[in-house]
Amino acid sequence: MTIKLKLELPSGQSLKGAPLELLSMGVSIARGVVDKHGRVTFDVKSVTTELAVRVDRSILKTG
Repeated sequence: MTIKLKLELPSGQSLKGAPLELLSMGVSIARGVVDKHGRVTFDVKSVTTELAVRVDRSILKTG
């Protein structure tokens, strides 16, 4: 199954290049990267639970 999303921030800022995770019951089941048009696509097996999307925090710098 393919899940496609379009992300738009109220500020108009771009999310281009942001890595996202698709979660099922809190577990990452797919990853995607936002393109220059704010779109991201996830390819997953069919699921029957609620899904959520979060920014992959591995891009955050610490220190």
